[in-house]
Amino acid sequence: MTPLRLVVVDDHPVVRDGLRGMLGTQPDFDVVGEAAGGTEALAVVRATSPDVVLTDLRMPEPSGAALIRLIAPEVKVLVLTTHDTDSDVLPAIEAGAVGYLLKDAPREELFRAVRAAARGETVLAPSVAALLLSRVRPQRPLVAQLSAREREVLALIAEGRTNRDAAALLHISEATVKTHLLHIYAKLEVPDRASAVAAAYRRGILK
Repeated sequence: MTPLRLVVVDDHPVVRDGLRGMLGTQPDFDVVGEAAGGTEALAVVRATSPDVVLTDLRMPEPSGAALIRLIAPEVKVLVLTTHDTDSDVLPAIEAGAVGYLLKDAPREELFRAVRAAARGETVLAPSVAALLLSRVRPQRPLVAQLSAREREVLALIAEGRTNRDAAALLHISEATVKTHLLHIYAKLEVPDRASAVAAAYRRGILK
């Protein structure tokens, strides 16, 4: 199988070195170039024809959405940054980025995101997904919709507890915990645990 051709764009040399080393551990990845800013990135992309560009947003011009707009959709762009505010996320997604991760993402999550981005699939950090959902859905008071037990389960999940842990702490069965989680997902209109926790913090259900 031909390795995915990757370009890393970040204005911090240590970050670029770290990403190159990390990505280089995967046999299906080939880091063919790197750049410290937008102008250099454009030249590297033209010279190497990568499958995926991993880029930060705040760096020498053209940066952020401007850079993404110049290379997408011909090249898949995966944003890798520390910023998840409206002013960063929305322009990047609108410009054509297929993925948006934060730099504290586990390495396995990053590897999966790169492969997904190469296939044109959208990959979003939970906080980013929650932000985008808040832009397309009207806000509704959700605290009253969650039962006291559902809020207890959600709080334990937010602490990183497993279903088994939650069941033991609440003196209920694991199956009951799973049922509560399904109800929580439905009420918060989210697909999984991470999204439920992100939505709960954003809407004030969890403090």
